[in-house]
Amino acid sequence: MPIDLIIILILLILVVFIYRKFSSFIYSIVIIDLFFRIVDYVISRLPGMSELDNYLPDSIPGVMAKYTESTLYDILEWIYVGIYAIFLGYIIVYFIHKRK
Repeated sequence: MPIDLIIILILLILVVFIYRKFSSFIYSIVIIDLFFRIVDYVISRLPGMSELDNYLPDSIPGVMAKYTESTLYDILEWIYVGIYAIFLGYIIVYFIHKRK
């Protein structure tokens, strides 16, 4: 099993067992994805860090594209978009309640 998939699965399993809430699962997926995107950006901008690019994925959709094909990838991509839509809903509700 590749290291990028192992990292994602371990982090998600830890979150599910520790927090046991759906919102925590959504937040953890977004946090993991943002972390991978930031690390990918830093690795691409700093000289001498290119060897880390082989070990860390660029994002969660990058991992999905690497290990799935065609219809399964499309289904996972739409689930991913749904997760980000739910996350956006959580953020909007938070800002509406914060303002009151």
